[in-house]
Amino acid sequence: MDASAYRSVFRPGLFASRVVLVTGAGSGIGRCTVHELAALGASIALAGRKADKLERVAGELAATGVRVTCHPVDIRDEDAVVALVAAVIERHGRLDGLVNNAGGQFPAPLETISLRGWNAVVSTNLTGGFLVAREAYRQWMKANGGAIVNMIADIWQGMPGMGHSGAARAGMLSFTESAACEWAASGVRVNAVAPGWIASSGLDTYDASMRSQLRGLRAVVPLQRFGTESEVSATIAFLLSEAAAFITGSCIR
Repeated sequence: MDASAYRSVFRPGLFASRVVLVTGAGSGIGRCTVHELAALGASIALAGRKADKLERVAGELAATGVRVTCHPVDIRDEDAVVALVAAVIERHGRLDGLVNNAGGQFPAPLETISLRGWNAVVSTNLTGGFLVAREAYRQWMKANGGAIVNMIADIWQGMPGMGHSGAARAGMLSFTESAACEWAASGVRVNAVAPGWIASSGLDTYDASMRSQLRGLRAVVPLQRFGTESEVSATIAFLLSEAAAFITGSCIR
């Protein structure tokens, strides 16, 4: 992707002088989001498990001229998350926004999920997001304000076949609402985005049978198509922007 050619629906320079940390930034919606934010002038801290993916995305952003740093991290590791946020603030001097996008799951009926498998998904999709948000608040936003966007999923009909992820995402929605109330006095807004069926590189992580099933789901979408990564990233940008200054504790589905 040629980052200099990325065309956002928002005005150029919208996030000039802002610093945004994006987790799960190496692929899919996270990657598209950093392209969106960089096109709008934000300095970006890329976080994810795999350094090579982060470096590749950083290379894609080079043409924008914005400052980009890479931070390989396992968000399930509390000490690593504390160090991550400290490193972002040290290198960028501030932290205005957080996009809690890291996550992952595997398809399985509830009766077959082991405790280890359950904990792995919950620790990534709920506990890890909590840790990153907590540290962003503790280390910078409590004193300076900011905006947090937590990525969840379309959980309102349950998530049969991925019940561990559904439980974790529902927990993140409740966390979003609680944090929005607790942190509002510090000028921190906390919202969530729950993408439905999105045509994302994340679909490639499933086997051929699962991918075939997922492709058939577009028929149940009222618009009769999958959403795009850029439609999700534009929603995230809106919630980070001043256009959403009076929106907190909400979830865009």
